[in-house]
Amino acid sequence: MEEVKKPRTSPLEFFKQVRQEAGKVVWPSRKETGVTTIIVFIMVIVSSLFFLAADFVISHGIRALLGL
Repeated sequence: MEEVKKPRTSPLEFFKQVRQEAGKVVWPSRKETGVTTIIVFIMVIVSSLFFLAADFVISHGIRALLGL
């Protein structure tokens, strides 16, 4: 198969396209950002508690098996 060569984009055209694409970005509102941040913190706390409990159970199980 023949490789189709695309015409090269000039640096000026490239930055023009980048600017156009950046203009299409929909940024979250301040409220959405705050809510998302709170949700992330809650999930970090829940995950931390889960792994703390899992570590506690596994370590006590291993200690019981080894008789320490």
